[in-house]
Amino acid sequence: MEFHQLRYFCAIADSGGFSRAARLTHVSQPSLSQQIHKLEEELGAQLFDRIGRTVRLTELGRAFLPRARALLSDLEAARSAVAESSTSITGSVCVGVIPTIAPYFLPPLLATFSRRYPQARVTVVEEITPLLLERMRSGAIDVAVVAVPLQARGHEFQTFPLIEEKLYAALPKRHALAKRKSITLGELHDEPFLLLRDGHCFRETAVAACKRARVQPKIIFESGQFSSILSMVCAGLGVSIIPAMALEKRNGCQFVPLEDGRATRAIGAVTLNGRSLSRVQQAFLTHLTAKIASKPAHPAQ
Repeated sequence: MEFHQLRYFCAIADSGGFSRAARLTHVSQPSLSQQIHKLEEELGAQLFDRIGRTVRLTELGRAFLPRARALLSDLEAARSAVAESSTSITGSVCVGVIPTIAPYFLPPLLATFSRRYPQARVTVVEEITPLLLERMRSGAIDVAVVAVPLQARGHEFQTFPLIEEKLYAALPKRHALAKRKSITLGELHDEPFLLLRDGHCFRETAVAACKRARVQPKIIFESGQFSSILSMVCAGLGVSIIPAMALEKRNGCQFVPLEDGRATRAIGAVTLNGRSLSRVQQAFLTHLTAKIASKPAHPAQ
């Protein structure tokens, strides 16, 4: 069994296909297929079901995947240990981040980290929280930036608080309440709402704020991106709830703070309890917690 065979196997499992995995690992598809065939022969088990162009892990493949990832992680840790010295930080760190945080929060932090540690290799995975946590359990992700607290069992994860941001009502510019300094969600009880779809943790935050205000939101539009929601608000199709970091200057939109003192979102860095971080991974976590802006952005009115 060769480590490159394990890399190919994990790449196929992550990408869902041989051709995509071949592009990701920079090998030809025939070579990749041949190496997987050799791995299956050595293991004496079929790892993938090949149905037309669809590739799915078999039951044995699903059982083998976390072990393969653990072996690759151990290999990377060994390489990092050899490469690291007292004067340099080298190696790789994989950062997971949810879509409602990724474009607003992470880019400047990644830029400053790369300037400080030019030999470090940072990769970013953008996904919803449950999928990030699953990848963290398997060892595929080292640090995740998510909304906290987590709904996870026991003390499985360690959380490092980063920031807490206010929530705002996003209103069409000509809305009757658009010029108010603050409003309650109760004042929007008859309005059509535009929210993130199920699976995004910020939707739960928004719905919880509505419940505290005894508002049953009439949801007419759902999306996976704040930008799409704000475009709909600008068009006058409804109202929404937005975290401070997602506020952006738009001609047809007005942002008004919610009066609910609990209408906030907390963001934290998360690691798997009991897992040792390499020097570069620890350096990234330290950089993340040390470089957080003290206050979130406020809307341009």
